[in-house]
Amino acid sequence: MTAVHEFPMTRTCPFAPPPAYEQIREAEPVSKVRLPDGGWAWVVTRHEDVRTVLNDRRFSADRQHPDFPQLVKGGFRRQGDERTMITMDAPEHGPARKAVLGEFTVRRMEALRPRIQEIVDGQIDALLAGPKPGDLVETLALPVPSLVICEMLGVPYADHDFFQTHTAKIIKRGTSPQERRAAFDTVRGYMADLIAEKEQDPPDDVLGRQIVKLREEGTYRRASLAATGFLLLVAGHETTANMISLSTVAFLRNPEQLARIKADPGKTLDAVEEMLRYFTIVDAATARLCVEDIEVGGQLIRAGEGVLALGYAANRDPRAFDNPDELDIERGARHHVAFGFGPHQCLGQNLARMELQIVFDTLFRRVPTLALAADVDDLPFKDDANIYGLYRLPVTW
Repeated sequence: MTAVHEFPMTRTCPFAPPPAYEQIREAEPVSKVRLPDGGWAWVVTRHEDVRTVLNDRRFSADRQHPDFPQLVKGGFRRQGDERTMITMDAPEHGPARKAVLGEFTVRRMEALRPRIQEIVDGQIDALLAGPKPGDLVETLALPVPSLVICEMLGVPYADHDFFQTHTAKIIKRGTSPQERRAAFDTVRGYMADLIAEKEQDPPDDVLGRQIVKLREEGTYRRASLAATGFLLLVAGHETTANMISLSTVAFLRNPEQLARIKADPGKTLDAVEEMLRYFTIVDAATARLCVEDIEVGGQLIRAGEGVLALGYAANRDPRAFDNPDELDIERGARHHVAFGFGPHQCLGQNLARMELQIVFDTLFRRVPTLALAADVDDLPFKDDANIYGLYRLPVTW
């Protein structure tokens, strides 16, 4: 048996998984790691096995269970907290997901395309009118998904600094348990207060429509909707913002790949899929708890044992992807697990894909001379967060 690794593992290169991921995947693909709280869990690293874990009901997503693996030191479990759909198992999970699934269909997302295009153009106008170098995170990567999700939910964008500040505390690994709990409660409380205001005269936004729909069904509870709103708000801006900034760096470092989408925007959606696979910015969201003995990848996992399905290791698995460490925007490999897999697959993936497509096509068309204004080695990557990305991205043109 190989040495027990400490988890989480840090990326030593922004464009590659932690080196231990490959070592584990090739030598002992289902093996134990030590967690920040002193406990241990299994890591599953091969593509086929990761999909098995994420699609099997014998692996629970219930983070309130006392045996659920904790990925940050002093991680909190508080019984009575209103749960979100990502922490539910069947039979609760299906109805909770179905309640909002209609808000994120391809058809509804396409109806938003003109408004997203308008937002992207407005932020690029602000970038071009600002100083050189400009910060692409501040002027484009963060505002675009934040504005979009705020408008969808009916959250005042004027409050974005407030919730982004608290979200950052929640996802940073070094945040103390007390600070993380306080930030979590603050954003949940903000959402509950906002929903209380909407209850008087529900507007035509996601939260307002949910109030009307759930009241008609007789299942409306403010705390439950606040939990859903919290999840959509946090997930709706943080992940896409980081994908915009990281992908921009990758395009600028690979001008031959960038030239392909400039010459043929029809290739942009494939480029989006490849960037999602290549970076896989969220590993922590796919932790599970085994609730019934099962064999995965030749290893028996017993009920009560924690499991981490490492999407980044899976997305660089040579058994699933040819030359997986190469960036190839024409790969066309939509079987990646950057959005997860199975019943908990990312609800907002259609929105994320469209936002990324519009940003890339518009940014490189309108700013053809865009260039990095700092060495890649000097960029402030989010090595201290559970969602990988960039704090700032200085660019010029």
